[in-house]
Amino acid sequence: MSVLVFIDHIDGHIKKASLEAASYGAQIAAQSGTDAEAVVLGNPGGLSELGRQGIRKVHQVQGDQLSVIDAQVYAKVLEQVATQTGATVIVFSNNSTGKTVAPRLSVRLKAGLVSGAVALPETGSGFVVRKNVFSGKAFANVSVTTPVKIIALNPNAFTVTDADGTAEVVAFNATVDAPKVKVTGSTKTSGKVALTEADVVVSAGRGLKGPENWKMVEDLADVLGAALACSRPVADAHWRPHNEHVGQTGVAIAPNLYIAIGISGAIQHLAGVNRSKTIVVINKDPEAPFFKAADYGIVGDAFEVVPKLLDAVKKVKGVS
Repeated sequence: MSVLVFIDHIDGHIKKASLEAASYGAQIAAQSGTDAEAVVLGNPGGLSELGRQGIRKVHQVQGDQLSVIDAQVYAKVLEQVATQTGATVIVFSNNSTGKTVAPRLSVRLKAGLVSGAVALPETGSGFVVRKNVFSGKAFANVSVTTPVKIIALNPNAFTVTDADGTAEVVAFNATVDAPKVKVTGSTKTSGKVALTEADVVVSAGRGLKGPENWKMVEDLADVLGAALACSRPVADAHWRPHNEHVGQTGVAIAPNLYIAIGISGAIQHLAGVNRSKTIVVINKDPEAPFFKAADYGIVGDAFEVVPKLLDAVKKVKGVS
C-alpha cells in the first residue's frame, strides 16, 4: 500500500490543513510498513520541511497553467502522478480544493472516495474509514474495496506531527492542459488570520445590535490571535462581509475554540461550526438553542460580559 498526499498552498505557503493531511498520510503508510509521498502543483516554500510530517518524497509539478485552480486540469495531473508512483491511497484535505479535485480524480482512477474522514482507517479486516455525516451530527464507517482509495480528511480532525526529517523534492514532468477556468478578477479577504485555517474563532450575531458595536469583538479576536466570523443575518444585513459568515450556507469551520457572542444557535449555524473542539456561548437568553451544543456557556449581556472577558484575557497574556 503506497500513500500519496496532495499538498495545497496559498501565497507561497503550505496550508495548515495540508500539513494535517501529510501527517495523516504518513500514519497510514506506517500502518502498512511503507513510505508516504506527496504531490504539489506549483512552487510554495518549505517543501523539504514536509519531512517533519513524515513525508519521504515530494513530487513537484510546475507550470504557468497551474496558477489557476481548474479542478479538471488538477485531476488530470494528479492522475499521472498517482499512476506513475503506484499510489493505492491518496489523501486530500477536505477543503475547497479537495472537495472539487478529489471527486474528479476518483472518477479518473475508478477509486472509492471517502470525504469528511475524521480518523485513521481500520485495516485489520478490509479498509474502513470513519467520516462525519448529517452535518457532523453522526459518524459513518465506510468500507472501501476498490484497488485505489481516496480519502479527504476534515480540517482539524488530525494533529500535525512535528519530528525530525527532510523530504526529497523531485520534479515531475506531467502533461498540463490549459485551464478552461478564466479568472477575471479577485478580491483578497482581509484579516490577520484566515478563517478556515484559524485555531481560534470569535463570532458574533444580531445580539450586538449593530455594526458600530463590533469593536469589542475585534479587540477580543486580536488579543486571542483569532479569526473573526459572524452569523448569516449579520452578513445579510451588511454589518460584516459575507466571507465571515459561518454556517451551513457559509463557511464550515473546525477550530479548536469557537466563541459565539449574541448568536442564538439556529440549526443552520450549528451545522457549520459543530466540529469545533470547544464551543463557548455568550448570550443573555438562557433558552438560546446554542447552549445545548456549548461546552461552556455564559448567560449575560454581551456588552457587559465581553469587556470583562477581554480584560481577563489581557491580564493572563500580560498585555495592556
